[in-house]
Amino acid sequence: MTDTLDFTRRNFLRAGAAVGAGLVIAIRTTAAQRLPASLARGPATAASLSPSAYLQVGPDGAVSVWVSKSEMGQGVRTALPMIVADELDADWSTIRVIQADVDAKFGDMATGGSDSVHSLWTPLRKAGAQARAMLVSAAAQTWGVPESSCRTENGAVVHDASGRKAAYATLAVLAATLPIPAEPVLKNPKEFRIIGHSTPSLDIPSKVDGTAKYGIDLVVPGMTYAVIARCPVFGGRMTGYDAEKAKAVPGVLQVVEVPTGVAVIATGTWAAIQGSRALACRWDPDAATKLDSASIDRMLRARGEQPGAVARDDGDALGAYASARPAHRIDATYDVPFLAHATMEPLNCVADVRADRAEIWAPSQIPDWAAREVSAALGLKPESVTMHVVMMGGGFGRRLIPEYVVEAAQVSRAAGVPVKVIWTREDDMQHDWYRPISHHRLSAVFDARGKAVALTHRIVAPSINAYRWPGSVSNGLDNDAVDGALQLAYDIPNMRVEYCMLASAVPVSWWRSVYASQNVFASEGFIDEMAHAGGHDPVAFRRVLLAKLPRNRAVLDLAAEKAGWGTPLAPGHGRGIAIHHFFSDTIVAEVAEVSVAKDGALRVHRVVCAVDCGRVVNPDGVRAQIEGGVVYGLSAALHGAITIEGGRVAQSNFHDYPVLRMPEMPVVEVHIVPSEEAPLGVGEPAVPPIAPAVANAIFAATGKRVRALPIRV
Repeated sequence: MTDTLDFTRRNFLRAGAAVGAGLVIAIRTTAAQRLPASLARGPATAASLSPSAYLQVGPDGAVSVWVSKSEMGQGVRTALPMIVADELDADWSTIRVIQADVDAKFGDMATGGSDSVHSLWTPLRKAGAQARAMLVSAAAQTWGVPESSCRTENGAVVHDASGRKAAYATLAVLAATLPIPAEPVLKNPKEFRIIGHSTPSLDIPSKVDGTAKYGIDLVVPGMTYAVIARCPVFGGRMTGYDAEKAKAVPGVLQVVEVPTGVAVIATGTWAAIQGSRALACRWDPDAATKLDSASIDRMLRARGEQPGAVARDDGDALGAYASARPAHRIDATYDVPFLAHATMEPLNCVADVRADRAEIWAPSQIPDWAAREVSAALGLKPESVTMHVVMMGGGFGRRLIPEYVVEAAQVSRAAGVPVKVIWTREDDMQHDWYRPISHHRLSAVFDARGKAVALTHRIVAPSINAYRWPGSVSNGLDNDAVDGALQLAYDIPNMRVEYCMLASAVPVSWWRSVYASQNVFASEGFIDEMAHAGGHDPVAFRRVLLAKLPRNRAVLDLAAEKAGWGTPLAPGHGRGIAIHHFFSDTIVAEVAEVSVAKDGALRVHRVVCAVDCGRVVNPDGVRAQIEGGVVYGLSAALHGAITIEGGRVAQSNFHDYPVLRMPEMPVVEVHIVPSEEAPLGVGEPAVPPIAPAVANAIFAATGKRVRALPIRV
């Protein structure tokens, strides 16, 4: 990569197909999922109406919708079909959802950046409108009436003047022979009857009865199981192992080497795990054993003493600080740790690699990229790689990294058999791509009335982009790394944001909401400090600073109102607020109510969220996403910390990397701001505000500031 490339995560996800553009991945599906040739743009076959890759209306009345985004609990298999069904005026009970395998006709298949509904809103509406127009035309031709005299409702075309009505099933064959309108007329949003109404997830029945197939559930004919022994120390290498001891374990079939370690192939998962433990691998840890959390902390703080690359420089923040009286200045440092993704379903992948082809079943957030990586790693033609997408038990950015898919393909090739590579929980925890650690230095200046005059924020953190694509960051500035601070919306005349890039031996990558999850903790915590230092109520202070931004202010006011901001609380209780304008243009404000006992025990009782995410397709799905973001962010804020000892991750499972438990769960209320704008993202925006909201509430309850995560009172 050259240093002129703009390799931000958002650009990478939104243009995911651009890296290796033009590669077409062959598709082989089961009979039930086989895609007809008509799914490419062009006339449909006589058997069905298929105006686009996403939609097919069959003569049996079934409306099949191909979902090109990965399902990991965020509800795309419901929200995306709702868009198609509404524009089509389909009978919702006839909707049949099919997970799309990798194919160039679907364009970018990456699932990340809170972008699924936003990016497919228009294409899916257009697909539904095309089919609706063709069905109306077919009915009009059949009846010999003008198209303008026909309308659609609930899976049928209606001619009110004659009282005639024809189900889509009876019109599909004729409609399939008609031209596809290039620019169909979309519905007036006032006519929506599915979009905007809470709809139960279509996945619920299969998840309840156990028939839903996640990657870890998948079985293919002749499949074996594999576990890989990997070097526990960053940058280390294997120097030897005892294959015979592993083969002596009942059920172990083979031991093969792959670039990432030694794979034990067995008849079952347990045998593979036991065989892996019996390998007695020997490792050369190199110099990485000197790396630990204390040394990383020293590097962060030392780098923070030096100026960084300037990401934002409004007015003259440095001059304002230098000339201000000491009584009108405040300073603080904030710190956040490395974090693991800790998905409930550990990484896994099934691969069947033969001499001239590869077939992969992967719970992947970016299956088209993964297919290209498999093609390159195995030296196969792109069209010789078939990639099936299966449900995943959590992604959070971890499954955007395709190395576990490539690894499974390499194991299958080496073993000569279909294989499911399963990561143990310990593998998952200790060989993750972690959310970066960071150190924050903030300063502010007030005038004599407590009005904010200047704010500076210096961020010290590893660069994900520089780690993944060396040379992709120029002049020391990674704009992703200052996300959440760079776009701070407050009206402060002098504002400066700097970034100090720190090299990292610890693998770093995207984590739900990425850098905003840490930068907003620092910025919203410090804004709260500024409010109190100036003698202002935290909500009133923010309202003044957001006076020119009505969307932001409306979200802030709604959260404060619904939380009862300013009303009395019991002794030892406090409320805190935080707001964030996410890169998807969604705005979320959260108010946390906490209590702190005399012994320091912290309890988060209630979280009130207000969100402006544009037009809402499925309100129930939006609420679930916001609630999930609160849970994920709160879990990290209260418990999450990956520490390094002797060049390796110290944590190994949920006993030393705990997640939020049911007794800790607060009441979460979600209030959605009505909007006529196009849908925006909701998968990540609720994560950043929760940590600062809780920290600010702790200050309100105790007078003590929390400036480091995880929270310790």
